[in-house]
Order: sequence, then structure tokens, then C-alpha cells
Amino acid sequence: MGRPSSRKFPAFLPLLLVLSLLVAHANALYFYLEGSKQRCFYEELPAETTVVGNYKSEELLESSGGREYRPNTERGLQINVEQADNHHRVLTLRGDHAGKFVFSTAEAGEYSICMFTVSTGWFASSTSTRLHLDMMFGEATHDTQPNAKKETLSDLALLIRELNVKVSNVRREQLYQKEREASFRDTSEKANAHIRNWTIAQLIVMVATCAWQITHLKGFFVAKKLV
Repeated sequence: MGRPSSRKFPAFLPLLLVLSLLVAHANALYFYLEGSKQRCFYEELPAETTVVGNYKSEELLESSGGREYRPNTERGLQINVEQADNHHRVLTLRGDHAGKFVFSTAEAGEYSICMFTVSTGWFASSTSTRLHLDMMFGEATHDTQPNAKKETLSDLALLIRELNVKVSNVRREQLYQKEREASFRDTSEKANAHIRNWTIAQLIVMVATCAWQITHLKGFFVAKKLV
């Protein structure tokens, strides 16, 4: 009777697991909205980056056990996304109490993601809303392959593919940071050049003023026969 064979994984598999966790780029949080007040977030995003956000809202409602946060189907969510520098509107979406929004960045820069609750019923609500938000950034959001195809790949192949996608996202982020550093350096050099030119201009004015004063005083002393 033969010995049962155990499945062996490559020695570098734990390293891949650790790296895949380190380069993951996702934000999961929850916050509170009071009435219909707007709440905005600001994200520095590279160009050609896809952002996917999954949200779920819960309204503070009365129940037999007291007040608690529960889903309210008559309470929707308005989502507005725009570039912060030029106020170009990227996305306008009025969604249900739970759903998803997707947008892509055409240019690198700072983007504002603003949300506020809207009522789909007859009366507006002024109660507190707890909003759960999970946002994903980068190429990992383009993973649209069916689950059946995923199952045909080995665990290691899936892990390597996901790791390659996440590494690509990190590289894109690094390129964006380099562009920002170059822009900041150019701005600093221009500011330093303006300061230098202004200092030189001030020195020229001071020298010219001193020369004029010396010439004027010399003429005054000669006229008064003091020299």
C-alpha cells in the first residue's frame, strides 16, 4: 500500500503571500452623515487609474430594542466626484442605500469624492446615517474574468497574477510621485530664480541710490565751498 502523497508548494510561496499583502491598495472605513450634510474625501490619484467604491448606508431608526442603525431602502446616496484643481465633474451618481460606483482618472491630480444622503420617499430625514465605504484603486479593479476561469488556474498562478497586478499599481504610484517631485522641484527652482532676480534688482537700486547720493552731496559741498 503506497504512502499518500502530500501537495508541496514552492519555498518562495510564503514570500509571495507577504508581498501580496504589503502591496494591496484598498481603503475600508465607515463614517457618519448627519441629515443631508455632505461629506468629502480627497485622494491623490495617478492618471489612468480606476477606482471602485462599494458602499452601504444604515440609518438610525427606532426599534423595539431602542434606537439602532439599520438599512433604509427609502434613503439613497448622492455621489459626486470631480478634479479638485479645475472642478471638472468626473462622476455624478444617485444610488440606492447600498451599491457601487466606478470612475477612472484621465489626468493625475487630487480628486474630491463627495457624498450625501437623499430621500426617495415623501419626507426628508434629518437623522444620522452610518455609511460603510470600501474603495479599491488600480488595475485590480479590472478583474472581470468569470469565476469558472479562475478555478481552472492553480493557486500559485492566481497568486502570481494578482501580485503582478499589485506591483503594476505600485509602479504607477511611484511614477506619479516622481512626477509630483519633478513638478515641485520646478516650482522651487522658479521661486528661487524670482528671489535671486529680486535680490539682484534690489542691489542694483541700492548701488544706484548710493552713487546718486554721493554725487549730489559732492556737488553740494563744492557749491558751499566746503571742499
